[in-house]
Amino acid sequence: MPIIAPDHSDRSLADLFRFDGRVAVVTGAARGLGARIVERLAEAGATIVAGDLDADGARRSAAQAAERWGVAAVGSHLDVADPASIEAIADLAVERFDRLDVWVNNAGISSATGPATDVDPDFLDTMFAVNARGTYLGAREAAKRMPDGGAVVNVLSTTGFRASAGISAYVASKHAAVGATKALGLEFAPLGVRVLGVAPTVIDTPGVQAELAPLRDAGVDIDARIAGNPLGRVGVPDDVARVVVFAASDLAAFMTGSTLAVDAGRLA
Repeated sequence: MPIIAPDHSDRSLADLFRFDGRVAVVTGAARGLGARIVERLAEAGATIVAGDLDADGARRSAAQAAERWGVAAVGSHLDVADPASIEAIADLAVERFDRLDVWVNNAGISSATGPATDVDPDFLDTMFAVNARGTYLGAREAAKRMPDGGAVVNVLSTTGFRASAGISAYVASKHAAVGATKALGLEFAPLGVRVLGVAPTVIDTPGVQAELAPLRDAGVDIDARIAGNPLGRVGVPDDVARVVVFAASDLAAFMTGSTLAVDAGRLA
């Protein structure tokens, strides 16, 4: 028998975009994309659980969201390379707020690695542990705690669809995460848990600026490179956060297993 889903046609667009009464976990929430995702979800009414290796930063993001938008929020240490840490923050959400509705796998690492022949195996393991396994396990632990359904949003990358030389480990890990998004979207669909990806191009964050600093020091116009897309402007964290909120909301209730490109046309 087909699943009879709720008919949202009588709800306003504004209501479909709201998260009142819902609990959202955001990983990598201390700064950059994660901090902005926390802010936008809180603005839409979500209760926030912010996780990051930088526990103080996660608590700061949660506190700022709570103060500005009047929602309940908590920040905690989270290492997505550690399965026990992922389970712990998922349990924290349920124990503290009695439910879990949204999980945003935002935590990730990126680094230029040079020729693939020079990539250290331990570095490769770390890249996959965070970007691929962490995404997979985060989605899995979230789905286990969503008996009434929910949404998982994986922050991926356009490198999950096209390659670049010199970052082979990152490209491979993001391709794996794209595959996990597809497979888990299908597997969790009967549970009422949607899994969607959001794939940004280069976004101007402190982390990206730090990674590109050696090029800037060498005289490369980094701002022009970041803005080197068909729209001709720099992407900012809010460009991504808005799409993440859409993917997690009831506006996207008939979507799962696919990935939305936030790339200013670079994949076109």
